[in-house]
Amino acid sequence: MTSMAAQISNPTTPGRRIKLNVGGKFFETTLSTLQSAGPDSLLAALSNRAAYNPIFIDRDPEIFSVLLSLLRSNRLPSAALRRFSIQELAEEALYYGVESRLRSASLPSPLHGIDAAIVDTIRPASDAVPSTFSAGEDGSLWIAHGGQISIYDSYLSYSTAVRTHLDDITSICRVWPEIAAVGSESSSGLHIYDLSSGRYTGSVHWTDQDDPRIYKARVCAIANSPDSVFVSFDCPHRENSVLVIDKSTLQVSSELTRQSGSAAKNTVPGKVTWLPETGLVIGSAVTCGAFGYSGYIRIWDPRRKEVVWETNEPGSGRSSRFGDSFADVGVDIDDSVLFKICSKSGDLAMADIRKLGDDPWVYMEDTNPSMREASYGGNEVHLHCYKRQVFVGKDGGLEVWSRLNERGGWSERRGDTENGRDEVSLKRNYVDKVEMGERGLIKRIEGGGERLFVSRENVEGIEVWESSNHSAIISVPS
Repeated sequence: MTSMAAQISNPTTPGRRIKLNVGGKFFETTLSTLQSAGPDSLLAALSNRAAYNPIFIDRDPEIFSVLLSLLRSNRLPSAALRRFSIQELAEEALYYGVESRLRSASLPSPLHGIDAAIVDTIRPASDAVPSTFSAGEDGSLWIAHGGQISIYDSYLSYSTAVRTHLDDITSICRVWPEIAAVGSESSSGLHIYDLSSGRYTGSVHWTDQDDPRIYKARVCAIANSPDSVFVSFDCPHRENSVLVIDKSTLQVSSELTRQSGSAAKNTVPGKVTWLPETGLVIGSAVTCGAFGYSGYIRIWDPRRKEVVWETNEPGSGRSSRFGDSFADVGVDIDDSVLFKICSKSGDLAMADIRKLGDDPWVYMEDTNPSMREASYGGNEVHLHCYKRQVFVGKDGGLEVWSRLNERGGWSERRGDTENGRDEVSLKRNYVDKVEMGERGLIKRIEGGGERLFVSRENVEGIEVWESSNHSAIISVPS
């Protein structure tokens, strides 16, 4: 019996050839290639048919050619991304049941800040200067501009826009995959929207009938946990609080703090973070005045409703490290590490949240000789921790601090007897070195999936950063 005859008599032979007629164009492939699409896919189902004539599929043959190449090599041909939009490929992949293969092949390589580069700028169609944004774990993006939220999927393809009742949105948080909690500096309350339907589902306000100072409370920061939303509110007379809101009922379950913002150590938290490992909530506030930067970091235990640790750093001329108070704070939720960036020197320091004390800070030792003399303009600083890396926006430039030993963590310390403190050996590199007037001051940094997103002051759109070793970077049309 010939090899071809054996394949016909045994239709389950992996090497059996199968002919397809897609939109009038003929293709020939093997049983194993089609079955690699997965048992629930259309292609696997067609491969089980004992057909002597080509199986006809009334679809676009050119895109099918791309998807067939994907099944054969587990990667997309680079030319395909110039010929078709990712949305066109995604629609056909969904029809054939190979969308998961397309997703894994088209999403970026693991994000390493040291070799990241801008691959695109996402610009909403109208009111394109973003007020804030939220990045998803899958690399998707929600952009708030004016009172609208423009939604981009994990391919960064535009999905839809939802118009809210607010004139502007200055805070946004994903409380569920399709549910957004939003707030505005010009309107009171926290508002919940279902972005899949565009439906307004409810709101939460901070009120107190016994205290007339508590009214028109605006949202300043939002954090999310599986059961609760943590929101900092600020009133016109500077009364402020951090509330715990039950996600199942949208009711206030407790009040972590209430204070009068007349002093720097009592201003409303501008950042709120929930720590998954311990369930703690971390809030920080920074103000800048004639005497320099002032601020605090405060950690609450929501279960006991009490402060478990705090630190205050006054401005210049007071009792802080060399009069060098922090200008921003970030939290590495993967390793439970707190970071701060100093306002004058630009030095980076870390503290293990599990070992906090009176002076827990360990200052980073820069192991990159070319960066040791890097100057800092001191105008704008933004810090964001993501995937065990620390991204620092200084004026218009972007730096990354990364560990020397990827298997290690942030806790690899060595003594520094000369300065009387421990230091951590990290490597600092420029992700992007630009003058602040060249591209604009960095206003926000946030990671999502294997991407980093950056917005700049009065600049349209959100910059998309990916590792430059990605073999087939997708150019997303705006």
